[in-house]
Amino acid sequence: MKYEIKGDPLPVVVCNLESGESMISESGAMSWMTPNMKMETVGGGAGKMLGRMFSGESLFQNRYTAQGEGLIAFASSFPGSIRAFELTPGQDIVVQKSGFLAAQEGVELSVFFQKKLSSGFFGGEGFIMQRLSGHGTAFIEIDGSAVEYELAAGQQMIVDTGYLAMMDASCKMETQTVKGVKNVLFGGEGLFNTVVSGPGRIVLQTMPLSNFASAIISMMPSKS
Repeated sequence: MKYEIKGDPLPVVVCNLESGESMISESGAMSWMTPNMKMETVGGGAGKMLGRMFSGESLFQNRYTAQGEGLIAFASSFPGSIRAFELTPGQDIVVQKSGFLAAQEGVELSVFFQKKLSSGFFGGEGFIMQRLSGHGTAFIEIDGSAVEYELAAGQQMIVDTGYLAMMDASCKMETQTVKGVKNVLFGGEGLFNTVVSGPGRIVLQTMPLSNFASAIISMMPSKS
C-alpha cells in the first residue's frame, strides 16, 4: 500500500492498493474509491463487536479489497490532522475514543480499560479507550494539530482534559488532583489533570472536540 495525506484543516488519506490488498475502516469512513474496490461488512465476533461499542465505535467494520490496483480515500470527520502509525507485534498503541479512521487488514482493534478507575472517571480521556495491535499501517484522527513527545522511563507529562490523542501501550496514565482551593475555584482547569508516564511516545492534540463544542455553545444566544 502507498498513501498520501492531503488537505488542511480537513485532511483526507488517499490509499493506493495492490491487487488483493485490503483495508478496514469504521462504518461511514470511506469518502471515495475506484469501482474495483470490493466492500464487505464484518463483525469479527461478539466480543470484538462489544468492545468496539464500548470504545465509541460502531459494531461493524467495513473491509475494502482491491480487485486489481485500486484507490480508496478516508476523510477526517473533524478539522484537524490525520497521522499514520506503523504497528508491529508487541508495539501496541492506545488512542482516544473514536480516534481510529482506517488501517491495513493486519491491524486489530480492541478495547483498552484503564487499570485505575479514577483515571477513566476523572481524567477526561474516558474510562475506555481503543487499543490497536497487530501488523500494518493505521490512520488516526487528531482534533486540531498533533504535537508528539517521546517520554523516557519515569518522565511525565501533565495533560489537561481531552488533549491526549494517542500513547504507546508502554505508557501509563493516571489522574492528579489540582492543588490549591484558589486554583480549583478560579483557575478554570477543573479538578483533575491527566498524568502520562513514560517510557513511550505520546501524541497531544491542540483542539479537542469537546472544547470546540463548548466554545460554540458559549457563543450561542440564550433563549429569552
